[in-house]
Amino acid sequence: MNEYKISLMPGDGIGPELTEATLKILDVVQENFDVNLNIVYAEAGDAVLKKRGAALPEDSLKTIRESHACLKGPVGETAADVIVKLRLLFDLYANVRPLKAFPNVPVARPDIDMIFVRENTEDVYKGLEYSIGNDVTVCLRVITRQNCERIAKRAFETAKLRQKKKVTAIHKANVMRITDGLFKRVCQETAKNYPDIQYNEMYVDAATMHLIRTPQEFDVLCTCNMFGDILSDEAAQLIGGLGMAPGANIGDNFALFEPIHGSAPDIAGKQLANPLSMILSAKMMLHWLGERFNDLKCLKAAEGIEKATIQTLINGTTVPDIGGKASTLQMAQAIAAALKN
Repeated sequence: MNEYKISLMPGDGIGPELTEATLKILDVVQENFDVNLNIVYAEAGDAVLKKRGAALPEDSLKTIRESHACLKGPVGETAADVIVKLRLLFDLYANVRPLKAFPNVPVARPDIDMIFVRENTEDVYKGLEYSIGNDVTVCLRVITRQNCERIAKRAFETAKLRQKKKVTAIHKANVMRITDGLFKRVCQETAKNYPDIQYNEMYVDAATMHLIRTPQEFDVLCTCNMFGDILSDEAAQLIGGLGMAPGANIGDNFALFEPIHGSAPDIAGKQLANPLSMILSAKMMLHWLGERFNDLKCLKAAEGIEKATIQTLINGTTVPDIGGKASTLQMAQAIAAALKN
């Protein structure tokens, strides 16, 4: 039986609560699905910076490097020193954010089912900012053919596995003619290799409108880094909020999974946070492990988590941000009980 070493980063704010909740689910995965997870903690975030002088200490990096995958809670002000650094260090070029409507959750439409495939290592998020004197600042936007090709291919390969089989490339090439012009050309070139996939393009400002107006029309959205970050947060509000939104950072040889939201310090320690963002991120992790290592047990466990989540919501157990009264841990315990069955 395969043993998977999972580096676990609880993070800041509500992160430890989400981590505790998610571990309830992973305990059932190990017991009922015969999946062997060796979970090893790796410190990172604001509290670690205060305690140790580094938001991402070297021993944590070593633990992550030696693991098969990483599961991470949200961190606070040190996000750029933690998740952005990890994306670059491990070349996690694809940020994948599935957003779908679940039952018994306040959603814009019950037929929303889209997935953002966002370039994750360049654009303005490289942080190449400069001051020229006291009154002028400059931010460099880096867009490369290699990364455009990788993310476009990931988007089309993702669409092949989905029902609608549709890719929408989102850019602003009418204004940023060189950088987004390159992204647009590469997406068009890649589309020619996938004749069975419906391909269209949309300017980013139009996309923000159509996400609200006709969200059911979207399937796979392929974007550059900053646009994807903003649009996916917007789209999450259509399915009940950021607490319903899991995420993955995927490279060729490693992947890190996390909720797409921040650490929410205002509700930390109150058991009010929605644990589904991290539980569904763990589901994505198991699916990735199953595909990467051809492990049917991991794939079945991932499918089981989603089914148990749906059943729990249908049964009426929900947390406050989606209209219920259950605590963070109670929600997880209900899903864990459903998963056992």
